[in-house]
Amino acid sequence: MTKAIMFLGTGSDVGKSIATTAFCRIFKRKGYKVTPFKAQNMSNNSYVTIEGGEIGRAQVVQAEAAGVLPSVQINPILLKPSTDQGSQIILHGKVLGQMDALAYHDFKPRLKNAVMESYNRLAKEYDLIVLEGAGSCCEMNLKENDLVNFSMAKAVGAPCILVADIDRGGVFAQIIGSYHLMTRKERELTIGFLVNKFRGDPRLFSSGIEYIEQKTGKPVLGLVPFYKDIVIDSEDSVAVQEDKRKPRPVGQNTVNIGVVRLPSISNFTDFEILDREPYVVVNYLFKSQAFSSQYDCLILPGAKNVMEDAVWLTHTGWKRVISRFAKGGGRVLGICGGYQLLGERIKDPFGVESKLKQVKGMGLLPITTILEGQKIVQRVTGISLLNKKRVNGYEIHMGRTRSLGSEGEPFLKIHPPGNKTIWTDGWVVNGGQISGTYVHGILDSPGFRGDFINTLRRAKGLKKRASSQGRLARFHQYDRLADHFEAHCDVERILSCLSD
Repeated sequence: MTKAIMFLGTGSDVGKSIATTAFCRIFKRKGYKVTPFKAQNMSNNSYVTIEGGEIGRAQVVQAEAAGVLPSVQINPILLKPSTDQGSQIILHGKVLGQMDALAYHDFKPRLKNAVMESYNRLAKEYDLIVLEGAGSCCEMNLKENDLVNFSMAKAVGAPCILVADIDRGGVFAQIIGSYHLMTRKERELTIGFLVNKFRGDPRLFSSGIEYIEQKTGKPVLGLVPFYKDIVIDSEDSVAVQEDKRKPRPVGQNTVNIGVVRLPSISNFTDFEILDREPYVVVNYLFKSQAFSSQYDCLILPGAKNVMEDAVWLTHTGWKRVISRFAKGGGRVLGICGGYQLLGERIKDPFGVESKLKQVKGMGLLPITTILEGQKIVQRVTGISLLNKKRVNGYEIHMGRTRSLGSEGEPFLKIHPPGNKTIWTDGWVVNGGQISGTYVHGILDSPGFRGDFINTLRRAKGLKKRASSQGRLARFHQYDRLADHFEAHCDVERILSCLSD
């Protein structure tokens, strides 16, 4: 019989995803055939699976930590916010439709069978399933139609560990308050608590542990210290969008890259690999005034709502700043939505993303885009026509872009892995000074990334440098994360509670 365990949270961004990742790796190292599972995720950071479907990036990280290939079954429902109150609904990797929050809340009960279908398929293949909840497990107004927290745990009989973030403060209210909001059955399923992101001497929190255990009758199963030196891909754009990243200083001896922090930024993990390169500074910039002439490259990232973001670029002064930077010879790269924004116009005749029917782009590339109802989701491989370097990545977009037949040339020559059908993608002008592509993950390819960075280094008179290891080094990071959690959690006690 398949065993199961679930990590729930006292709120968003408390560390559920990281804890799930760590324990996927811990259980794998202990000999289990393990897989992650999250019934419903909300994130604009997505990834294309082996089936050609779309899932949340966090579940990809968890699958890699577990040593399995990412599949649409591990994240059957993905919500991709496009407005403050609306999201695109992805079911089993494919677009189901667009809904506002109220409509989706009423629709959720109809999705329970789909969720259980995925879970049961995984249960036939794996010894252990590590489930992750979403947000707070005790959102009382949302419990009735819950798909992803205690209702999921009850459906499969999974013991639950409640994760709390002590770094944000109020950890006693988080844990004890959540516990006392639980029903009797939910308390029975809760086997204990994990206090995450602890700073300081753990001996100073021993009385705190005693207090929590006295008030709940449940054990604190881990006090996990805050870490800075373990590199794991981010789940979503919370850290970027909420200004949790302080700008790093830029200078003459570093390659300085600014990423425009669009309101609907998506798949910003495209640039995390640049953050790990020595002598490269990556800053996410929301205000156009934060951009200076010291930057060597400006990147327009993916966007979930390019129509509204195009308007935002104009109103905030970014369009003027980017145009001036490009005219001065600055290098500009657009990926997916950012590629569309670099063009002349974007049209949305079917209302795919917005009530706006047409917007002007930056006018830096001679292209035009039409947003259509059918989404392109596929993995691709090929070469850059700019530098002849190999590239690998994936496409996730609603738009179809065509060149206007003026200056420039295609950026890439690509095809699906194992398929000989070849086409060109993207567009470049001025030898690559302005370039755009639909391919996410292009910077993960070491040869392409190394040439990209060294081109910027040469332009400012710096010597060529070899590229870093790339994303394959992340597998060592999963072991480091597992070591960290194993050293500070009662793993044997947790193992003894696994459901049968």
